[in-house]
Amino acid sequence: MANLKLKLACWDYDRTRALIDGRVAPEGIDLEISIMRPREAFTRMLEREEFDIAEVSLASYARLKAEGDERFVGIPVALSRMFRHSCIYVRADAGITKPEDLRGRRIGAVQLDSTGMVFVKGMLAHDYGVTPDQVQWVVGGLEVPAHVNIPARGHGAVEILGRQESLSATFEFGRIDALISNHIPSLFLNGAPQIIRLFPNYKAVEQDYYKRTGLFPIMHMVAMRADLNRKAPQAAARVYEAFCRARDLAVAGLHDSDALRLALPWLIVHVEETRRVLGLDHWAYGAEKNRKVWNALCDYQVEQQLSPRNVGLDGLFVSG
Repeated sequence: MANLKLKLACWDYDRTRALIDGRVAPEGIDLEISIMRPREAFTRMLEREEFDIAEVSLASYARLKAEGDERFVGIPVALSRMFRHSCIYVRADAGITKPEDLRGRRIGAVQLDSTGMVFVKGMLAHDYGVTPDQVQWVVGGLEVPAHVNIPARGHGAVEILGRQESLSATFEFGRIDALISNHIPSLFLNGAPQIIRLFPNYKAVEQDYYKRTGLFPIMHMVAMRADLNRKAPQAAARVYEAFCRARDLAVAGLHDSDALRLALPWLIVHVEETRRVLGLDHWAYGAEKNRKVWNALCDYQVEQQLSPRNVGLDGLFVSG
């Protein structure tokens, strides 16, 4: 019997490279892999259904499922994970020295409903009592003006910059007090004195956050077209297993002192510290292993009035 031929879209991570170069392949499946930045894959999959399987935004996928959209089924591959405490920037002259000082301030953001933003707002609310409705939001493009969509509820006052000004320019000229951005702003990269991180010691803060909450936030997961799952119900499990093998190759290769896999001089130190804090299975895949993270994201979406309900693990992922 001929192999099933499927189209997969994902980014070129260390944990997907073995799939991309053919060292790992799902049993009975030939993958045609398109390498693209995550945001492009999100749009082309969730809006236009161009692929059989793709990397998708966890928040966007969970929101679709909560709204009753059944075009996709989830595969519990935590393809992208990141703590986001480092993504909060404040003006050095704004008098913001702790998260509680953000109340009543004008805070810029590219999106209010992205996965990273949902986790940041959840962290601020649950750890520091700063809820989204206590902030004056300013939404627009980070480096260039851009039209953006905003949630209708749950976020207090929201101003849209639209096509008039970028968030970086707005920050530079003192018209916002803080900026939450997944991407490092050019002002910070260029060493502008007026922009600093809210958490200068963000690694220690993030490690403490993990120890207290058990959350290592998941940004992106994998989704499959539901019609494909109905036609080939074995495919999801085989794709999941292949993603796991590819990840295992990548993670194992990091702890090799014979020849460093990445261009980081203290890579071994980073790996050993990560294992001490997060454990050996620090980049875990699977529904049950990540139950706390999946549930937290869905709970935060309901709290922030971005989603009508928490669909739970059974609603997010394909059974089996």
